[in-house]
Amino acid sequence: MMTDAGALETLVSQQIITAMKAHEAERTGTLRLIKNALKNKAIEKRAILTAAEEQQALATMIKQRRDSIEQFTNGNRPELAAKEAAEITVIEEFLPKALDEAGLRVLVSEAVAEHAAASGHPPTPREMGPVIKAVQARLQAAGLRAEGRLVSEAVKAALAS
Repeated sequence: MMTDAGALETLVSQQIITAMKAHEAERTGTLRLIKNALKNKAIEKRAILTAAEEQQALATMIKQRRDSIEQFTNGNRPELAAKEAAEITVIEEFLPKALDEAGLRVLVSEAVAEHAAASGHPPTPREMGPVIKAVQARLQAAGLRAEGRLVSEAVKAALAS
């Protein structure tokens, strides 16, 4: 993952040219969506995006597509759901590697243990917020990512046991 401001937009622009030369219409379309989302976010902010803000914009795009897949599946439109899934695959190329469930559980258990050591007692379900923040910080420090819903569910399960 590149860390220079605006580097992701430059990389996406290069990928658009490559996809156009290879006559990959679907990939080109998705890359243009990514570039537009980044550009719109920068315009909204009125400044160049940081790497974290770029990642957040891409994560938002993935979340929107997952919601669309669910809607298309419920509406019996598998061809549209497949198109959204293909777009997710392209978008994920520009994000850090997603953490698997086992790795997420390890991070959650470390965060729970750290919170217990700091507070002197195991965290209760009411203390879920600080534990989630600790897990998110660990993910960012490791250069990994996990969907917020999955982090929340993992923390909730760890605190319930």
